[in-house]
Amino acid sequence: MTTLTTQPTDLALDLLRATVHGDVITPADPAYDEARRVYNAIHDRNPAAIVRAAGAADVIAAVRFARDHDLPLAVRGGSHAVAGYGTCDGGLVADLSRMRAVRVDPEARTARAEGGCTWGDFNHATHAFGLATTGGVVSTTGIGGLTLGGGMGHLSRRYGLSCDNLISADVVTAEGTLLTCDADQHHPDLFWALRGGGGNYGIVTSFKFRLHPVSDILGGPTFYPLDGDVARRWRDMNAEAPEEFNSLFAVLLGPQLPFLPERWHGRAVCAVLTCFSGPADEDDKIRGRLDALGPVIGQYVDRMPYPVINTLFDEDLPPGLYHYWKGNFSSELTDGAIDVHMTYGATIPSMESDTVIFPIDGACHRVGGEDTAFAYRDAAFSAAFGASYADPADTEHNIAWTRAYDEALRPHTEEAGYINFMAADDQDRVRANYRQNYDRLRAIKRQYDPQNVFRMNHNIAP
Repeated sequence: MTTLTTQPTDLALDLLRATVHGDVITPADPAYDEARRVYNAIHDRNPAAIVRAAGAADVIAAVRFARDHDLPLAVRGGSHAVAGYGTCDGGLVADLSRMRAVRVDPEARTARAEGGCTWGDFNHATHAFGLATTGGVVSTTGIGGLTLGGGMGHLSRRYGLSCDNLISADVVTAEGTLLTCDADQHHPDLFWALRGGGGNYGIVTSFKFRLHPVSDILGGPTFYPLDGDVARRWRDMNAEAPEEFNSLFAVLLGPQLPFLPERWHGRAVCAVLTCFSGPADEDDKIRGRLDALGPVIGQYVDRMPYPVINTLFDEDLPPGLYHYWKGNFSSELTDGAIDVHMTYGATIPSMESDTVIFPIDGACHRVGGEDTAFAYRDAAFSAAFGASYADPADTEHNIAWTRAYDEALRPHTEEAGYINFMAADDQDRVRANYRQNYDRLRAIKRQYDPQNVFRMNHNIAP
């Protein structure tokens, strides 16, 4: 839908303020510059108004206001959307960051969490009962964006994607109506679309998740020299590893950690980030598998509370950095792909930049490709790569480096990638990202959002 944006009058904004219990922040307010910022500093935008919702009623009011005034509507949960969809120029931002309550039912092993929760909020609440579900790998990531895109994390191989653990959701639709949806009785078509279809269908004000008995895990990073043989051994190990053993393969510059010798600081290295949720008496076997991957140059792998594994990257990736990422699915991690990762790893542009390869197997493969909107159930790996950096003067070089990396990988990967790793210039990949599910998703979009109110996303146009 193409509309002419009409800026709301002061009177209209005053009426909106009177309607909501949260905050309505406009350019005239002292808090505006802080409120308009998002996690990825490359997106420096100026919305007409930001509604910091206190509850679902405020979200309803925000959607209706945006419709009434023909305003672009951006939705912000944890604010991590690398493509910048949590903000917009001249439109309205529905900011859910005040909506962060989590209610755990330990007997039923479920948790109901509001749409502005981060995984740090969620893990803190559930860990008190020795329970968890699949979340992301950075604690400040919002549960909303991650889950709606599919949701890969440290428990994926054992318990599936975040969206596989979603039981129901409360959604504010494009009409400004609150619906509850689930797999069986209430709007099952909408529920199907939410599980991987991104933010195309509404604003989810609360998520109900299935939980699993996970308390302490064996976790942490192991570092190796930059060597394709390490990646090949990790690939082979992953194929044989028990589902309780989840590990991510990374290429990065050696961080300044006390257990990594100084001579490796700032040098390109490989790393494997372990999360083993099995019994502690098997920890030595896991360490043995890690030692067999190559010469270990630094390691911290120990028992820790599960929420801790989700915080290990937080200090390295604070809000305010500049990010430009790409992502690809692959049915196998070929030797050719590994060679590309090693080549570009050797020229990685900054300490904050990295490549992370996620396994998508185990429980993820026990869900059919048409059972949820997440289509690539036959993929074995998902790679996220690109530049993260502090100086905006580096933007041109870093974007060029990331695009060249992406182009070099294309012969070794699927056409599509995980939407949560996609940049804003990847709109042409949307159909491929949803593959066999695209037509069904488009039909559901026509039903629930025929005017494409929710278009600030990797958009499925109605």
